[in-house]
Amino acid sequence: MATLLHLDTSLNGDNSVSREVAASFRRAWEEQHPEGSVIYRDLSAEPIPHLDGAAYYTAFTPPEERDEEQRRILALREKLISELESADAVLVGAPLYNYSLPSALKAWLDHVIVMGRTASAEPTTVAGKPVTVVTSRGGAYGPGTPQEGKDFAVPYLTMVLGTAMGMRPEFIVPELTLAHSVPAMAGLIDKAETSRAEAHRRAEARAKDLAGLLTSVA
Repeated sequence: MATLLHLDTSLNGDNSVSREVAASFRRAWEEQHPEGSVIYRDLSAEPIPHLDGAAYYTAFTPPEERDEEQRRILALREKLISELESADAVLVGAPLYNYSLPSALKAWLDHVIVMGRTASAEPTTVAGKPVTVVTSRGGAYGPGTPQEGKDFAVPYLTMVLGTAMGMRPEFIVPELTLAHSVPAMAGLIDKAETSRAEAHRRAEARAKDLAGLLTSVA
């Protein structure tokens, strides 16, 4: 049975476009995998603590040498890593906040990135795992726009998820999500709706494509 790890990070609840588009992916995924399972974490509603020095350095102690306190310290980190390693595919809702990714997602990444295991290993324990990132943007950051080059979320996640961890990230980017609420952007509402609809279409198609790919591999 296929397992999907689904992370949401938007603080906007039901008004979140990244959550909405990710939900389209998940529905399509579950239709293709009715007997499968979903590991879900809402990192905004239930944030995980930032990685501290004890958890970071204890990870470098060989498992057989860890004492009870060290095992306790690493329990959450190990659980998060195991969830990632056990998943067949990963879905991440990651809206663009202040030109970068939500801090809740960065905290999760800090826990699951372990050099020599999930990153910087040949191969990593998550190598080849497909990860779909829905990264919504309030404005437009594409080529030729005034904000071009100011999105630091996609480049960062491309490097971390792809280059460092060896996974296969694909990005779905609904833009202009603030057009309905910012008067100065009212003239962009049609473009915003088009972008949103295309994001839903791509999310559903991506989920179905991955289902076929995983079936063929199995």
